[in-house]
Amino acid sequence: MAKGFEPLLLLPIGFGIFLVNFPLVPLMGLNAEGHPHLIQYFYQYGVESEIIPCVIFLGLGAMTDFGPLIANPKMLLIGGGAQLGVFVTYIGCLFFGFTLKEAASVGIIGGADGPTTIYLTAKLAPQLLGANALAAYSYMAMVPLIQPPIMRLMTTPEQRKIKMRQMRPVSAREKLLFPLIGAILIILLIPMVAPLLGMFMLGNFMRESLVVKRLSDTAQNSLMNIVTIFLGVSVGATMQADVFLSWKPLMIFGLGLIDFVVCTFGGILTVHLMNLFLKEKINPLIGSAGVSAVPMAARVSHSEGLKADPNNWLMMHAMAPNLAGVIGSAARPVCSSRCFNKRRNADAIKTALYRDHGCSPDACR
Repeated sequence: MAKGFEPLLLLPIGFGIFLVNFPLVPLMGLNAEGHPHLIQYFYQYGVESEIIPCVIFLGLGAMTDFGPLIANPKMLLIGGGAQLGVFVTYIGCLFFGFTLKEAASVGIIGGADGPTTIYLTAKLAPQLLGANALAAYSYMAMVPLIQPPIMRLMTTPEQRKIKMRQMRPVSAREKLLFPLIGAILIILLIPMVAPLLGMFMLGNFMRESLVVKRLSDTAQNSLMNIVTIFLGVSVGATMQADVFLSWKPLMIFGLGLIDFVVCTFGGILTVHLMNLFLKEKINPLIGSAGVSAVPMAARVSHSEGLKADPNNWLMMHAMAPNLAGVIGSAARPVCSSRCFNKRRNADAIKTALYRDHGCSPDACR
């Protein structure tokens, strides 16, 4: 935090950890009458009920300009390639003894999107919520430290100097239609994505409509700041020492770093593969922006490009895969959740059938 990396959430998380580890504090859990204590109330009705992550996505949508992605839609492929670490870490977690649900919640860290990490973990592995959220936001904060060595390792000086043609202008009508068309296509394909991406596209539609400036400003500033405070303190308060200081939470930080590194590698590798078929080459530095740490990852790509050539401006080009990563990160958690819910429902049906036959699942096998 002293370096200015993600202090807006890391500070409330840290103070939540500080408060909850005093002995006998009435902050988490239930009181004698069975009612939630203060922070437990925030956590239960804000995080577990999915309200806070969705409100944060509303604010993110209101902050987002999709112009670079609309002007160059093939950058969606880079955003997809930058999710490689999610799958690698998911498989790695299974080898270290994590359950399927825990592995899915840890794997999402590499997407570098805090709200989606919290959204998925609260659904699948709430006992890991504090560790996963802290790891996700910590590595988002360390994007300027983690990504540049990987970018220089995977590119040559000549590749880092590639100049990309200026993007075409995007009209106000295109920007206004994008959240509507995007919401229709994505929600029809993945109905369970509606809570997150629906709010995200609503925020963006308010921004681009230009007729509700007051609502857009509130979503971007006041509302976003309020829910950030409640989210940070609630997540931090889940990290009591007896729960947090165990092998799984501590291993999450190591696996999360590997996850983030592989995601960065996957984005740059995707650009190298695309350049094999494109006449106009893409600067591979923007591949690292495929993780959804907006706009920090795009700034890092731009900064590395300037180091190679002071006249090479990559910021707007890097924003396109950066925005693609945001859309991808919102879709992954609800898909994983639906997958596990289907499996759980299938198991429940099997159990009911066994019960109707008067035997147990093990006996019927």
